[in-house]
Amino acid sequence: MSLPEITTVLIVGAGPAGLTAALSLVHHRCHDFVIVDAVVEGQNTSRAITIHSATVEALASIDAADGLVSQAIRGKSIRLTSRSSQIFEAKFDSLKKYSAHPYALFMPQNVTELLLGQKLQSLGVRVQRPHRVVGMKQNDKDSRITDVSFEDGQVIRARYIIGADGARSIIRTIAGIGFSDPEGPNSGDNLLSQMVSADITFEPEPVGLLTLEGHINVAVFSSNFFVLAPLSNRFNARLAQDGKPATKSVFRVVSSVPVKNGEPPHAPSKEYIQDLINTYGPACITSNPSLNPTPVKVDQLVWSTRFRTHSAIADRIFTRLGAAIFLVGDAAHIHSPAGGQGMNLGIRDAIFLTEAVTKHIQISAENPDVDDTILQEIADARHARALEIIGFTKTLLKLASLPCDSYAWWMPCSLASIRDLILRILNRFDFVQSKVAWGLSGLGRR
Repeated sequence: MSLPEITTVLIVGAGPAGLTAALSLVHHRCHDFVIVDAVVEGQNTSRAITIHSATVEALASIDAADGLVSQAIRGKSIRLTSRSSQIFEAKFDSLKKYSAHPYALFMPQNVTELLLGQKLQSLGVRVQRPHRVVGMKQNDKDSRITDVSFEDGQVIRARYIIGADGARSIIRTIAGIGFSDPEGPNSGDNLLSQMVSADITFEPEPVGLLTLEGHINVAVFSSNFFVLAPLSNRFNARLAQDGKPATKSVFRVVSSVPVKNGEPPHAPSKEYIQDLINTYGPACITSNPSLNPTPVKVDQLVWSTRFRTHSAIADRIFTRLGAAIFLVGDAAHIHSPAGGQGMNLGIRDAIFLTEAVTKHIQISAENPDVDDTILQEIADARHARALEIIGFTKTLLKLASLPCDSYAWWMPCSLASIRDLILRILNRFDFVQSKVAWGLSGLGRR
């Protein structure tokens, strides 16, 4: 499909951040934009599943939340557990004093992208696919325009470029923006550096407190952590393996894999996932009768992948190469999945940045020589927010990976057991649960 020769705004990448940027532009009555993506529709897999309260609020502010709220599972809490019992629970209903959306939304990322894409299409905008950016250079005739070239030879001239093209961002690379861990290469993220994620069903279906819809369970055991998120069967039509929808309740599982165990396969098998569950997962989903009186086994492997938990942030998220260039989402920052913050931060980035972009466009129409102050200020604010979130997720990861070995000969208990004891005590106090829920929700760090 042919692309226009010129546009005011070019959005590169149609994941959650890119789609949100497009929706925000429409909301602010900016219609002269193009959104492109390098992959054909349907290639996006499940990935992130949590949309926190602050992100629901931000989406509602651009009239883009209703479809997600109606389709998603309303998350009631996030629990920290051992393999067999609850340690701590952060209940989201405590947020009702601060938000009209006192819950998280649980939904696979591909469904989130589908619904955001449908909303965008209902507003008359289609994502142009597949179009892969291969080059950018300042326009010869206008120093405020960039010529963006694509793999198929087409070129778009754009005044603003939003790079939402993921952790391997070509926009970031061509713009010459560095991307590294803010604490340096030896910052400690290697404690739980490799992970496996999968959507699965069980035979028979497991029962128990941890299998109830509306809760994400994080089991900490043997210096590892394991996430169990029941997704019921409401997304089954959109969660398919080889075109075959899942037929039972789907569960998202995420497990760290110790480095000593070797690198996990690119697409872990059912047997590999089963072994992780039996080694690190909650007892109620294991196939080991010594742990689980009603053993269950992985039945259908809907989707699986591996990933690393390193953190990185762009040196800056705004620059000029002729056009004003912004980075949002994984193109701007990546970090561990602890706390489910990544996609949320990217969506909020997109909303706040595009609001500033539309203001700059309006001012530029009256004063072509306007400077970039308004753009630089919001970029600096979002960069600072990303640094804060990276620090937050690093802290959560370090708490999850505390050693289980005895601290010393004179102290025959582990740091992990002390952590669990303290959290069990703190779990008795509602204000502590509320404070943790507040921290996870993003309401204090929009």
